Amino acid sequence: MLLIHALSESNEGMTLDEMAAYLGVNRRTAERMRDIVALHFDLDERQDERHKRFIIRDSLRRVYTRPVAAEVAALQAEVLAHQGAGRDVRAAPLAALLAKVRGALDDREKRRMDPDLDALTRAQQMIAAPGPRAPVPLGLLEVMQGAIMAGQCVEFDYAAHPRAEPKWRRVIPYGLVHGPLSYLIGKLPDREPTYFRLDRIIDARISDRPGCAPEDWDISAWLSTSFGVWREDPYDIRLRILPEGVDRARGWRFHATQSVEELPDGGLCIRFRAGGLRELTDHLFSWAGELVIEEPAALITMMRERAALAAGMVAP
Repeated sequence: MLLIHALSESNEGMTLDEMAAYLGVNRRTAERMRDIVALHFDLDERQDERHKRFIIRDSLRRVYTRPVAAEVAALQAEVLAHQGAGRDVRAAPLAALLAKVRGALDDREKRRMDPDLDALTRAQQMIAAPGPRAPVPLGLLEVMQGAIMAGQCVEFDYAAHPRAEPKWRRVIPYGLVHGPLSYLIGKLPDREPTYFRLDRIIDARISDRPGCAPEDWDISAWLSTSFGVWREDPYDIRLRILPEGVDRARGWRFHATQSVEELPDGGLCIRFRAGGLRELTDHLFSWAGELVIEEPAALITMMRERAALAAGMVAP
């Protein structure tokens, strides 16, 4: 670090002999240290009348805040994944950020990064998982974010179902949630906050009526009361993981509030409290043969009903 600061603070640069004297080492050691610095910093080489002088061109703040190829490639992969899934409402702001990051690089930085970035881009790809495609107008997210920042209500027409007649709504915007679908968490008068799908919102506009979430409202705590997005009264869930499913379960999270208990037979007991039994039931199908639902009775009943329906999907 001493050499790095010396090279960045010098107005004229330092020769190898000056580096060696500054650090109290021989010239060969100074050469090795210079080469290490050159791997991580833009080390300029200048020739005076008799000697080569070396200087770190940018300030150290610039060096430490400059993105590297792996970081830019990770951001680019996120952009491409959202674009491929039709989630333009998420792809657009990330693409704009990516353009700003790359635009802030000078020509030298771009030349240094481009080979690595090209290799990483070609070698990385996000998995295209099946799911809904529900395009959201790009300007809609800006309206929602603008209302949240301004502390104003938001007004729109909303179709609760694809064939339903849109109805006017004025809600207090509590937050935004993104996943396979994007939602506004909004509160109607005398009601609890609820979800509104962004792709079903029409003609959104910021209201002239003030409204914002309470200071102590916690979006993470609110989300944790459900398994997915379906809102209902929470249940005490108890799942018994059979011994053959333990290795998988140890690396799995069913819910943010889950507790895990070792069982005498080598299995596990998973407990958590949440609503959204329909979504939980659909997920638990993938654990068939490795898991037993023990509580609540409503979840057991729902699984039996869903299993009966699933049986009808198989051709005789």
